[in-house]
Amino acid sequence: MNELVKVIAMALVDHPDEVTVTETEENGETILLLHVAESDMGKVIGKQGRIAKSIRTVVKAAATRDDKKVTVEIK
Repeated sequence: MNELVKVIAMALVDHPDEVTVTETEENGETILLLHVAESDMGKVIGKQGRIAKSIRTVVKAAATRDDKKVTVEIK
């Protein structure tokens, strides 16, 4: 899952070398923390959060295939 988020984020930002994804487990739920450069934050979130919502939707669909619960947080 973290590779999926990383590939999507790297395609959106100006500084792809600063994109990192950290995976943690909490209460049976996988949490993916996406870190991008400060100047790229708006590109990842999008207007009114549309791009961030789309990223979460794609990851949720991929996680459903594996019977997992995954949350994406952008830091």
